[in-house]
Amino acid sequence: MSLEKVTIPEKTATGVAHSKLILVGEHAVVHGQPAISIPFPLIGVESVVERVQGGVYLDSSFYAGPMESAPKILTGIVHTIKQTLKLLHIPYENLLIRIHSSIPPGKGLGSSASVEIAVVKSLFTFSEKPYTNEQVLQLANISETYAHGAPSGIDSLTITSPSPIWYRKEQPIDYITPNGDFYFVVADTGRKADTRTAVDMVTGLIKTAPKKAYGTLERIGEITYQVREALEKSGKQVLGFLLNEAQKELESIGVSDKSLNRLIYFARQEGALGAKLTGAGHGGCMIALAQNEAHAMLLSEKLKQFGAHDVWPFALKNE
Repeated sequence: MSLEKVTIPEKTATGVAHSKLILVGEHAVVHGQPAISIPFPLIGVESVVERVQGGVYLDSSFYAGPMESAPKILTGIVHTIKQTLKLLHIPYENLLIRIHSSIPPGKGLGSSASVEIAVVKSLFTFSEKPYTNEQVLQLANISETYAHGAPSGIDSLTITSPSPIWYRKEQPIDYITPNGDFYFVVADTGRKADTRTAVDMVTGLIKTAPKKAYGTLERIGEITYQVREALEKSGKQVLGFLLNEAQKELESIGVSDKSLNRLIYFARQEGALGAKLTGAGHGGCMIALAQNEAHAMLLSEKLKQFGAHDVWPFALKNE
């Protein structure tokens, strides 16, 4: 039965969520060091709930059909939906949830967490009940637990935040207010990030060369503290230098690769103040700090011409 044909457009509700980026602290954050993540509003997810006849249906790029027959990859979001419906006392019937995402999956941009948050928000809106950030995060983390085992929560926290986040394991979340405007360009290598390989590589290095590994992770931690200071004091030149330093450390533990290095080095040659990978590495995306807004637009065009799969210029502002 076509999903289009069973729709009864008497009631719809929408929920949206943007994406996220790790600015600095990748891999080191897993081992107790801080990380800084920033909201990435240019791409995101829209979830629309509609009343239909029959059961509960999903319509997404991964799968379209009855929720009970959803593939294993969607197990987490299925459980999030069921728990949200139960909390809101919405009967498990007569619903179609359409999910549209502009976030490329597997690129370290928080795709799965954004989907969960948008869906939870749309269900609350459908039930005409208000929600708090805490409720949304709690429900979204049901799905993250299925995906990651013991999620840090940094993705969901950043996606629901208007400000950059200072995150350190088992410590209170702190928020960063940038002093001034910082113009960035994010470029996609076109390859999915191989998170498992990158994490295993760092874990292996800790076993075989612990002094080198922990020295590098501690250095990334030091850089992260300095990046916070640069953001809060509008130290654009210093921030660029620190991003380059962080990339140097990430390369030394083997989590960057040719596809990332190619775009990173090109961005620097074209005047970027600094550039590094963002996320797990081994594919995925890089982030470059431009000199100003005009330079960000020019750098974006040059990265596209150089072969970046997707490019997004954006600004981090004191708002």
